[in-house]
Amino acid sequence: MSALVPVMEAFYTLQGEGLFAGQAAYFIRLGGCDVGCTWCDVKDSWDADAHPKFAVEDIVAEAAKFPARIAVVTGGEPLMHDLGPLTKALREAGFRTHIETSGTHPVSGEWHHICFSPKKFKAPLPSIYPVADELKVIVFNKHDLQWAQEHTADLRSTCALLLQPEWSKREAIMPLIVDFVKEHPAWRASLQTHKYLNIP
Repeated sequence: MSALVPVMEAFYTLQGEGLFAGQAAYFIRLGGCDVGCTWCDVKDSWDADAHPKFAVEDIVAEAAKFPARIAVVTGGEPLMHDLGPLTKALREAGFRTHIETSGTHPVSGEWHHICFSPKKFKAPLPSIYPVADELKVIVFNKHDLQWAQEHTADLRSTCALLLQPEWSKREAIMPLIVDFVKEHPAWRASLQTHKYLNIP
């Protein structure tokens, strides 16, 4: 029997933020999240039971209709689900497998790129730090800059460090990020370019 996962939405677009910003990718947004960020812009994703479950083969077949071969699994919190069958099927179809996670559940699946975005609302597991390729911290207030630094100790030296303003606070927060990155050049600024450009 095929593995089933709850899918809130899946769509082909350009990656809007982080290390792969500007690249075409197929996004698979899974239902279910137990982190509960107050500023979450996809709160409809939180209830896994509210979304239809699809066989991984059908998800991959839909993704394969588009020319790009990057698949980004996001949520919600995608690691609430066993992602081994999904990443296996995606890789067999020639996709790079990317994930965006808060790190609050054990990593399942095989990933080319793990974007770790910790949240204050629920602590990440220690096991996420040595496997993360990208640390992306959403900055809502000035204290978040210091909080971001606290997550770097157990990362690999090759992990990219990104600071991204929370969208509704971007005009107030961006100058703080600019000053911080100038003082701490290991970090870089990330923007939600898809929102500026009205790309879904």
